Amino acid sequence: MIITLEHYFLWFLFYSFVGWMYESILVSCQQHRLVNRGFLNGPLCPIYGTGAILGVAILGNVHNPIIIFLISMVGATILEYTTSWVMEQLFHARWWDYSNFRFNLQGRVCLLGALIFGLGGVGVVLGSQPYVERVTDMIPLPMLHTLVTVLALITIIDLAVTVAGMLGFEQVLDSVSQVVQDVAARAGGTWQWGSRAVSDRMRELSQDTVERLRWAINGVINAQQKRMLKSFPKFQVPDRQDIIDSLRELMGPRR
Repeated sequence: MIITLEHYFLWFLFYSFVGWMYESILVSCQQHRLVNRGFLNGPLCPIYGTGAILGVAILGNVHNPIIIFLISMVGATILEYTTSWVMEQLFHARWWDYSNFRFNLQGRVCLLGALIFGLGGVGVVLGSQPYVERVTDMIPLPMLHTLVTVLALITIIDLAVTVAGMLGFEQVLDSVSQVVQDVAARAGGTWQWGSRAVSDRMRELSQDTVERLRWAINGVINAQQKRMLKSFPKFQVPDRQDIIDSLRELMGPRR
């Protein structure tokens, strides 16, 4: 089999989809609701696809499961830590936090996650990848070119929409704070941030005022930002976490 970049791209999408399935099922069970766990709008978790492709490229000719496990564990940990750091620098936010897990490093990675990714690396390199290669090798080249072109365009557009929707989220949160305070003031009161304070305040306010608050928030926060808040329970924005917690409470089910 002649391996091309197009094959690698299809493999990347496949493992990104598998990662999305794993994350979405796990978080949906934890949240007791359906959750689109991907950073993108489509059913992809690119960090899983990236890790899998790096594993295949580096460890494709290695057959010792212990070596594959150790290298996958270390490599995935470096990838996850780097991804967390880069996303925080770009968006000034953190999508996950392992601070409650033992043996974590700055909440970005933890030992349990590293062990799971190590096992995943063994499963990919020695288990699924030979079958994945066999399937993609069956695709005729003209069809492969067309398929990869279409999927690449969709993925790039999705990435652009997602990134554009999340840039400047700190300023959006400041706007939300002002809007909510204005609505609360017109209702004859003030607003305290934090999920518990919001929960108590919502019980005190009339249903009409609560609906006006939700309507005002919907006018400030875009669809991408709402999805991130709902999909990532550990999503954090430094110095504005009380607003984040309050938004989750306000965006929750009607009472």
